Amino acid sequence: MNIEQAAKAASIKAIEEVVATVERTQRVKDAEGFLALFHPDALWTTAHGKVLIGFEEIAAFTRAVLPAARWDGEVTYEVVHIRFLRPDVAAVKVRQVYSGAGEASEGAPLYVMTREAEGEPWLLTACQNTQVVVDPA
Repeated sequence: MNIEQAAKAASIKAIEEVVATVERTQRVKDAEGFLALFHPDALWTTAHGKVLIGFEEIAAFTRAVLPAARWDGEVTYEVVHIRFLRPDVAAVKVRQVYSGAGEASEGAPLYVMTREAEGEPWLLTACQNTQVVVDPA
């Protein structure tokens, strides 16, 4: 494995760890742990289309909504695809599943993640969460 391949593999692992932290913080409704993953100038669009611009808006929304979120069961997040747009910018497609109490729902987030430099953490920078509507047919 050459240096470039090793750097890419390390980035993939780090990105997967960020998504795993999103999963963990959602499960335990840890707003501050979740917010630690965001770039200060982040943009977030919720699954229902609410646009949040900047860390302060994202933080206010998260602190109000996440601790009171109601779901019985589990939430899982799975990285399904990573596309590096540049070495410091990645588009990350995620499969999000909420299950429990005989019901399941799914989301299809897209996280654009950035990092300032090699070795710096990957941060959520521009994210769109999309609810998956299952066709009953």
